[in-house]
Amino acid sequence: MPKVTIVIPTYNRANYLQYALNSVLQQTYSDFEVIICDDGSTDNTPQIVSQWQDVRLRYIRHPQNIGRSHNMRSGFDAAVGDYFIKFDDDDAIAPEFLAKTVAILDVYPEVDFVCSDHWIINAQGERDEVATQANSEKWGKSRLKEGLIPDLLRETFLHQSLQVGSTLFRRACLQEVDYMRPQADGCEDFDLLVRLAIAGKQGYFLPELLMEYRFHGAQTSLKQDIHFLSAKAFCIESYHFNDPELAQIRLQKLAGIQQGLGLRLIEKGEVIKGRELLQQSQQILGSSLRTKIGLFMSYLPLSWRQFALQFFRYFRAKDYSEKVRQVAG
Repeated sequence: MPKVTIVIPTYNRANYLQYALNSVLQQTYSDFEVIICDDGSTDNTPQIVSQWQDVRLRYIRHPQNIGRSHNMRSGFDAAVGDYFIKFDDDDAIAPEFLAKTVAILDVYPEVDFVCSDHWIINAQGERDEVATQANSEKWGKSRLKEGLIPDLLRETFLHQSLQVGSTLFRRACLQEVDYMRPQADGCEDFDLLVRLAIAGKQGYFLPELLMEYRFHGAQTSLKQDIHFLSAKAFCIESYHFNDPELAQIRLQKLAGIQQGLGLRLIEKGEVIKGRELLQQSQQILGSSLRTKIGLFMSYLPLSWRQFALQFFRYFRAKDYSEKVRQVAG
C-alpha cells in the first residue's frame, strides 16, 4: 500500500495536466499513488492520461461534470495513503517535494501537515522570481521560519499564509474535519486550512520553493468572482472564534466580502441583492466611497454600470499576479 496519495483534479486542461503529472512522476521519493479525477472533460484528457502506463497512476473519470469540490472529494475518498496532497491540474510540485515533506511527517508525529513556499509560474511554465518574491511577501510566507507554525488560526484566517497545493497532510486529520465542504466550492482550500486550525491541528512550515503555482489569463471572470465571493461569505459566516479580536476581524472580513460581492452582483444586473449586501457591509465598515459609488451605479442602466466598473478595473494599478497573467498563453 503506498504511503502517499497525490490527487490532481482536472477539467478540460489536458495541455497543463501533462506538466502537472510529469512533476509527480519525476519525484525523488517513489512510494506514492497518483489519482487523476476528471470532472467530465470534453477535451482530449483521456487520451493524454492513457500515454502513461505507470502502475502508480489511477484515473477516475466522471461521465458528466459534478462540480469542483465533488470532483476533489472523489479523489480523497479513493485515497489509501497515510499522507495526502491535492494540487491543481495547472500547477506542479518540485522533484524533491515529497522527499522533504514526508521526512518531516515521519520524524514529528505531532505535526499534522507540512506546507512549503512556492514559485509563481506563467502560462508557459516559466518561473517568475519577482512575482514569487512579491507573493511570498504579500501572504506572509517570507516572515515564517522553519518549524511549527505559531498561532495557526491567525496564519490561516487572518493572513492566509498557507496554501493547500504546497502542503502534505496526514490523511487522518483531513478525515477528522470531513475534508472539503461542497458549500465552500471555489475557496475550499482556505476553508479547509481554517477548519484544521479551529480543530487544533499542528502545521509545520518549510521555507523552500517546492511547488509551482501557475497564473494564467483563464482563471477569472465575473461569474467566477461571484461564485468565489459567495462561497467565501458562506465560510466566514460559519466560523466561530472565542478570541474577541478574531471575532471582530471575522465580522470585518465578512463585511468586506459582502461589499465586493454586492458590487459584482450590481455589475451583473442583480441590483436588489447587490444593494442589500452593500447596505449590510456599511453597518460594519461605515459609509465608504466605494459603497457610495456602487449604490449610485446600481440605479444606472446596466450597460452604463458595466462600462464604468470595467473602466475603473482596467485603469487601476496592476499587481504582480495580473502582470504574470498578461503574459500570452
